[in-house]
Amino acid sequence: MHIGLGLGFGKGNPALSDHDVYAGETALAFEAESLGFDSVWAVEHHFTDYSFCPDNLLWLAHIAARTSRIQLGTGAVILPWNAQPIRVAEKLLMLDHLSRGRVIFGMGRGVSRKEYEPFGIDPGTSRGRFDEASKLVVDAIRTGVIEGDGPYYPQVRTELRPGPYASWNGRLYTGAGTAESAAVGIANGAGLMSFVTRPVDLYVDQWADYRAQYEARWGEEAPPISINLNLYTHEDGTLAHERFQTYVDTFFVKNVEHYDFAGTQLAATKGYENYAKMSERINSLGIEKAAQEYADSALSGTPQEVVDKIVWMQEQVGRISIVLAPAFGGMPYDLAHESVRLFSEKVLPVIKQHSAATQKVGV
Repeated sequence: MHIGLGLGFGKGNPALSDHDVYAGETALAFEAESLGFDSVWAVEHHFTDYSFCPDNLLWLAHIAARTSRIQLGTGAVILPWNAQPIRVAEKLLMLDHLSRGRVIFGMGRGVSRKEYEPFGIDPGTSRGRFDEASKLVVDAIRTGVIEGDGPYYPQVRTELRPGPYASWNGRLYTGAGTAESAAVGIANGAGLMSFVTRPVDLYVDQWADYRAQYEARWGEEAPPISINLNLYTHEDGTLAHERFQTYVDTFFVKNVEHYDFAGTQLAATKGYENYAKMSERINSLGIEKAAQEYADSALSGTPQEVVDKIVWMQEQVGRISIVLAPAFGGMPYDLAHESVRLFSEKVLPVIKQHSAATQKVGV
């Protein structure tokens, strides 16, 4: 099983400086390679303390320069916020050369009006922009040539330099909160990247449908579902759960505020109608119960509890990869480092062995 670390660049603690956040996130990324993680990922977010990493490819280039093995994932490049797909493709190709083929390209559409409006982009156009840009970029990094005649990004045929370093098969993911985005990912031959908000067994039917569509389109098994989860582990189970609950509750409230998940704007915005179901669920449950449902989707507790939860997830969902968010909701970075090191020591090798064994017997 592929297991990575996902860095969120959020200032859950207002006492931290912006520099403190960057230093803390970057230190976790550098440590990930020596601890045996397979990848490190960076979000793209703008303008608020909820999260601020305006150029994840630039940050990943910094990580690439001081590592040699670990893969470098974008979680995700939000294509409608990047004015020219040709520039996204060029940066991806350049980073792939600099890192010798270690890039994983995750792409997304973006949700928050707080990020769309400063760019002067109508979020109601995001579906068309994402669908058009994703095909342009994926085709470009695969072939080294970009061209298109779409309404948003008309592009004269251009050969890119540097050209492709290696095949992108298995290194493409689409962040999909809707069936429409999942369908675009399938058309591009990309795996599914999910930022879960409920326990994974509630996604089984949705993910089975994605896998069936992928296999029908490409005649082969879909890539493992990439599941993004919060993590906190400690040898003292009571302490682990108490600390985790404090920080995950803070993060969830900020998440709902940033995206207006409890409001009505998303339901009234073209292309985001499906998010109305999420808003309805949060409002019907209430913020406390919704936060608990989110917490129940994550990994917390002793190392053995975390192992048991991952094994259960595999049993429920089948082939998965996991991207773990180690710092969230104002969690001090020293606690995040302790948690990540403990996971590396007592969870990671057990899960790797279990995954290898289940694959060997065809489970």
